[in-house]
Amino acid sequence: MNKFYMVHCWDGTKDDGWYPWLDSKISNENNKVIRFNMTNTENPKIEEWVSELDKQVEILDENTYFIGHSIGCQTILRYLESKNVDKIGGILFVAPWLDLLPKAIEDEDSYNTAYPWIHTDINFDNIRNITDNITCIFSDDDYFVSLSQKEKFENLLNTKTIVVHNKGHISADDGVQELNEIYNALNEIIRER
Repeated sequence: MNKFYMVHCWDGTKDDGWYPWLDSKISNENNKVIRFNMTNTENPKIEEWVSELDKQVEILDENTYFIGHSIGCQTILRYLESKNVDKIGGILFVAPWLDLLPKAIEDEDSYNTAYPWIHTDINFDNIRNITDNITCIFSDDDYFVSLSQKEKFENLLNTKTIVVHNKGHISADDGVQELNEIYNALNEIIRER
């Protein structure tokens, strides 16, 4: 049984946007999606979010996959960097970031929330040792995440990348309830394992 742990975005819930759609598309007798709500979602803290993900994950092995959106991607990275495991199945990141555009942190609360996520190092070597099966999806008009993040993820994690057009932050706020590129990329990750 493949297990897919889905980590939602900042100020989001497990039922936002495309999350329920993807769950319904891939859940079957071989695939189980685990969606859950993070704590303190309007003011996400690294320790709290990583701890919550750690509580959800039962076992880490080649049948374990992760799906992250926005800050959920960083949560997955920060969770995996500390794990001593041979291999996992793979990871799909949607609108991932290590840095944010000014619009995302224009008010003081957002800036203060984002600061530790941007300025606390991640052990990318450890993550590369756990999986080389990572795909990132970016939008060419994301108002929070620069397309320059694409090269960062390619260089730091040797990820495959996909760029979609006019999908903003690929979120519920952008009206993205379904996106075939997400489903297709996840199927490719499963096949690549």
